[in-house]
Amino acid sequence: MTDPGDPTLALDHVDFAYGRGEAVLHDVSLSLAPGQTLGLVGESGAGKTSVLRLLLGLATPTAGRALFGGAPLRPGDRAQMRSLRRAVQPVYQDPFSSLDPRMTVGQSIAEPLRSLGVARDRGQIDARVTELLAAVDLDADAAARYPDAFSGGQRQRIAIARALAPRPRILLADEPVSALDTSVRMHVIELFQRLAAEQGIGMLLVSHDLTIVSALCERMTVLRAGRIVEDGPTVQLLTSPREEYTAQLVAAVPRLPRV
Repeated sequence: MTDPGDPTLALDHVDFAYGRGEAVLHDVSLSLAPGQTLGLVGESGAGKTSVLRLLLGLATPTAGRALFGGAPLRPGDRAQMRSLRRAVQPVYQDPFSSLDPRMTVGQSIAEPLRSLGVARDRGQIDARVTELLAAVDLDADAAARYPDAFSGGQRQRIAIARALAPRPRILLADEPVSALDTSVRMHVIELFQRLAAEQGIGMLLVSHDLTIVSALCERMTVLRAGRIVEDGPTVQLLTSPREEYTAQLVAAVPRLPRV
């Protein structure tokens, strides 16, 4: 059985293909626990999004195992999926499509509290919504407004607040700042840094941008054509990569900040 006190996510020698198509992941192994920050990098088509889908229980490995708390993930197991949703939350790339325009910000943030049974009392829910808005540097009156009243950076912070609502132990962030203007990216990056430092939330950051990975992730895994080609401390891989492919990724980033 899954240990609800251990929300560690892992892929164990996983192969994966969509339908009967060609495999997009080959013998992929990685793990993530609360308090750990892992960057998953690689060019478009490397298989990064497939890794996220497997860890979220939205797909099943062709071979190998996806694990949650040491137990195989079973997408048909409603109890396990409910535990997974409480412990692990995604943050998606596009802040303009990740929020329902028909729901107020407060309703969007409250929805996972109700659907996952985290809170049912109206007073508790309202208090949690206010707390979450403050955590992402938004005023309490934002709860009564609709998403179209906010900028892209503000919407992404709202999406992060919603992801934090059930008090997850791990966030899976898929290119969370790539759709944002350069001027607001740093605000979202600083928010992630604060969450990791203050709340001990683990994070898997999927990105092609090594500057973001260097700012947020202690460890880095490099994926190429569905295979892991290198894995290790971010500082090590950025300063002394062993593989030519990693070196090419590093060389392609102008003025990579010192880590």
